[in-house]
Amino acid sequence: MTDVIVVGSGVAGLSAALSAAETGARVTVITKASLTLTATDRAQGGMAAMTSSLPDGQPKDSVQLHVQDTLVAGAGLCEPPVVQGVVQDSADAVRDLTDRGVAFDRVAGPGSPWVQGLEAAHSVSRILHAGGDATGHAIQEALSARTRDAAAVGDIRLMEYTLVTGVLTDGQHAIGVTIRPVLSDGQLGAEEFLAADHVVLATGGAGQLYPYTTNPEVATGDGIALALRAGAEVRDLEFFQFHPTALAAPGSFLISEAVRGEGAVLRDQHGHRFMTDVDPRAELAPRDVVARAVFAVRTGSPNGAVYLDCSTIPVPDGLSRAEFLARRFPTIDASLKAHGIDWSTELVPVSPAAHYHMGGIVTDELGHTTVAGLWAAGECSSTGMHGANRLASNSLLEAAIFGRRIGELVAEPWSGAQRASSSSDSERAPHEVLRPLARSRQEQEPPTPRQPSGSTDPLHAAEDSALSYTGRTAEKQIDPSPTGSVEPTESFSREALQHTMWQGAGVFRTAEGLEQAKARLEGWLAASSAVADASAPETLADAENRNLLTVGHALATAALARTESRGAHQRADYPATDPLQAVSTGWVAARSVTPAHERTVHADSLSR
Repeated sequence: MTDVIVVGSGVAGLSAALSAAETGARVTVITKASLTLTATDRAQGGMAAMTSSLPDGQPKDSVQLHVQDTLVAGAGLCEPPVVQGVVQDSADAVRDLTDRGVAFDRVAGPGSPWVQGLEAAHSVSRILHAGGDATGHAIQEALSARTRDAAAVGDIRLMEYTLVTGVLTDGQHAIGVTIRPVLSDGQLGAEEFLAADHVVLATGGAGQLYPYTTNPEVATGDGIALALRAGAEVRDLEFFQFHPTALAAPGSFLISEAVRGEGAVLRDQHGHRFMTDVDPRAELAPRDVVARAVFAVRTGSPNGAVYLDCSTIPVPDGLSRAEFLARRFPTIDASLKAHGIDWSTELVPVSPAAHYHMGGIVTDELGHTTVAGLWAAGECSSTGMHGANRLASNSLLEAAIFGRRIGELVAEPWSGAQRASSSSDSERAPHEVLRPLARSRQEQEPPTPRQPSGSTDPLHAAEDSALSYTGRTAEKQIDPSPTGSVEPTESFSREALQHTMWQGAGVFRTAEGLEQAKARLEGWLAASSAVADASAPETLADAENRNLLTVGHALATAALARTESRGAHQRADYPATDPLQAVSTGWVAARSVTPAHERTVHADSLSR
């Protein structure tokens, strides 16, 4: 028995685990790969923080400025109280990370001011860095070291290479998870049940839905899929941020926004600096604006291309451009050199790539989901911080703060009392997945714990919470297709799924493209159900594909329902922003349980 299960090992998960363990809770951290294989580890740009209250902080910054920048980028869908709370806590987050071993860069060593950079849509230089462009890596290494130290003395149980296959409930409260070990050949071992008072989902994003992504290979939407199957509410799944500047080459990687913050500009194939024609903020416009402009230039002509020009970056006296870039951006510098590019003298070809999912599991300002005892933090969550488009470098900040908040709360003795007070919502309409729960921002209330439908027996609860890519659980057939009659146009592969999502639910979207993508995913789901073996997925890849199909289908459904363009959701057939749609739409997966215990899950109900 453990008090708290944390699923995921990035900054959100490890912040939650360490905070809970330090308060005396028995904590288990579960990750399907190594402890350090996370999106946090890849984060280059830094962490936005309002540091004016700290020694050597940014004197020109204020809570109001940071909040306003975040709200503007969020395109009307941020929740101002949540944003205010996160920004107010940002100085504490800096202290906590520093205390746990993160050494943020300083101008001239210990005691000197921090290096704080400027990034797109920020009104002042407030971005903290560590190791130049290796901020996420520095945070990951520090928190991982603390976690391993805690595991060595028994304060944390660490389970690497272990896949969580389901979140179990007793009908009112999360009671644990089902897990399967990931073997060296990618096969999955026998399933086990691990009980806990609290389950924290901190699994990261779903960038592997797309062929071009800055995310690691483990970003397969696991947390959102697990939450949907457990009956939790999700929202804003249509908002997927595409970073404007990934290297346009095989094995592409992120070229941090901080490079443009230092003065680099974007040019088309003719050498024209096109962003000055698009937005008065030029290269420092919000990411959604820049990404759409880059995509339009690249696809607007047969030879369309976009290049990052670093010759415009001011260089300090005494340094060559090559020396400055290598010192300021060592990770990017080494990666570009490995691709044979000297960015001190050459233009760098860039392309948009899937970067961050603003949508996710609905939480309140403390991290509670709509299922009692189930919590969420980091990219898999939707806290109200980011709205329709995340402000650059706010993700590490939000993840660290919500992770810490959750860790402190789950360790408090009174937190278990939620079991008795959870409200019931077990009478859901049958055949209704992604049931819209639209509400205005003014009307939004903290999530209410709900009772997922299904058996109160833990083993049956595990089955009731599973939506399998193979179409089966241990005892019952599941048909995730709304009609069961949609035929896939090609056999399923990860590459085919990614191509489908890029074409139909990528940077620009239309009803036709989204319908085609949705139908193709439904066909794959129906086909997998028809030919599935009588067992659950036997490989990690199968389980991840199941989760990607679940999240991809939900994303396309949500994108079809939003008939406007807002933030990172750009509809070519609805190019205007509709003030009447300045609302977040929540969705829940509804189930119909037959006497034979067959449960059909549908994901296409768009009635409001």
